[in-house]
Amino acid sequence: MSQQLIHVNGIELSVHIAGPEHGSPIWLLHGFPECWHSWREQIPALAAAGYRVFAPQMRGYGQSSSPAEVADYDLLTLCGDIQQAMDYFGHGQVVMVGHDWGAVVAWHLALLEPERVARLITMSVPFAGRARRPVIEIMRELYADRFNYILYFQEPGVAEQELNADIERTLRLFMQDQDMFLQRKPANARLLEGVAAPVALPQWCSQTDLDIYVQTFAEHGFRGPLNWYRNFERNWQRTENLAGKPVVQPTLFLIGDRDPVGVFEAHTLKRMPDSVPHLEQHVLPNCGHWIQNEQGQRVNALMLGFLGKT
Repeated sequence: MSQQLIHVNGIELSVHIAGPEHGSPIWLLHGFPECWHSWREQIPALAAAGYRVFAPQMRGYGQSSSPAEVADYDLLTLCGDIQQAMDYFGHGQVVMVGHDWGAVVAWHLALLEPERVARLITMSVPFAGRARRPVIEIMRELYADRFNYILYFQEPGVAEQELNADIERTLRLFMQDQDMFLQRKPANARLLEGVAAPVALPQWCSQTDLDIYVQTFAEHGFRGPLNWYRNFERNWQRTENLAGKPVVQPTLFLIGDRDPVGVFEAHTLKRMPDSVPHLEQHVLPNCGHWIQNEQGQRVNALMLGFLGKT
């Protein structure tokens, strides 16, 4: 595996690359709070299958640039990072893969690049088209009197102070206790409030793996990644031209049956086939949010099976 730091879209983007030089390109976009190493189970399997694998450290993470302004993290700007990176490497057609926030970027790259994104694989975050109004408005109505982590992330500086205080502890809690996102507590609570101190890491995340995550966030802290959450209204405004547009590519969608996102996005999951007509989807049993690590071999088999028949 090699690493390149490339200049695209006004930033430096760190990209890890593996696989045969002339293999078909496949992009792996990580989510929050993750890094390129989130794809450690998939990179060797895809490279062995003949794909040229590109795993960027997304804007705000690790060695990639972390601009200061909230507006620097709107969805079309994040898509632009990957579009210009594809230009940089001369990619005419790619497979686009995304998990969590990386899935959101992947869904929209499929809409923006219907010719260049030939096939799509998304995990954990479904898609059912552009909402009729900004999602953040709906959240503020639904969670007016109780805690919601996305609303908690909105005020710059607040969540950063909590999450940056002990980065390793924060990441241990994220990896270990996914139920903390479903806690019922007052609206003015903090995310980690009431969450038990972590003891052991889950089986799928070794201390060596965690150290790579910690090093990633030691670069810039959580400010840049949290800024992704602060653009819901701006994202809605800037994607008006995509309203009603379907995802036309053959698409594989995977989610764990214990993923909290499945609870938050239950309505979107039901509506997804209307916006993604060529959809294959699987719910993985006994699996939480960190799907590509928790059940790496199963995810690899589904990915390669889908790529082989499309």
